Amino acid sequence: MLHVILQRVFKFLKWFAIGSFLLVLVLRWVPPPGSALMVERKVQSWANGEPVDLQRSWRSWEYISDDLKIAAIAGEDQRFSSHWGFDVPAIRAAFLHNESGGALRGASTLSQQVAKNLFLWSGRSYFRKALEAWFTVLIEVLWPKQRILEVYLNSAEWDVGVFGAQAAAQHHFGVNASALSRQQASLLAAVLPNPRHWSASHPSPYVLRRAAWIRQQMGQLGGSEYLSNLNHARPLPWQ
Repeated sequence: MLHVILQRVFKFLKWFAIGSFLLVLVLRWVPPPGSALMVERKVQSWANGEPVDLQRSWRSWEYISDDLKIAAIAGEDQRFSSHWGFDVPAIRAAFLHNESGGALRGASTLSQQVAKNLFLWSGRSYFRKALEAWFTVLIEVLWPKQRILEVYLNSAEWDVGVFGAQAAAQHHFGVNASALSRQQASLLAAVLPNPRHWSASHPSPYVLRRAAWIRQQMGQLGGSEYLSNLNHARPLPWQ
């Protein structure tokens, strides 16, 4: 009986690995039609009895403001261009901070957030984190950095039911994603840690301070020149 169970588990894991590999490979070129997070939000709205109209309109790389691309990296993952999906120093710092008893701090990279938003559900279980790590590795191996950022900006949540840069730009500022100014982009990036409670169009003093810090970091990263180097070779993970 144990032998049969192990065979079935191995067979399931094999087909799961093959299926997830092919899915991530296809999404390197095909825009995702939606995300697991969007499904989760819709189910939550049904359960709460509070209907939500999901807003999302895919925009390819060239139709998203460069300022928003840089702002997201500056605010969420400044080692994005050099890591392989996991920011080890940030993970170590978050672990030490959380062990000291402070407020829980995360260390998710943009790649990890794409993996979670596209394929998984919210939660902190070890099982979900293991799946997130698996999809993060696939994304980093199969997609160039530019594609990871493109999918992230089209999948991120920027208000209740508002997903992606285009919907966020129209919802908060009445413009297209390509027309976002530097200040508007920094405000959108500033609310990403908590977009359902903070507003880019009606920013609190904290959001304004965070947006100002993000604009400073954008300049230090190098602006559009930084974006042009995104797809250059990264060091191997052990280097």
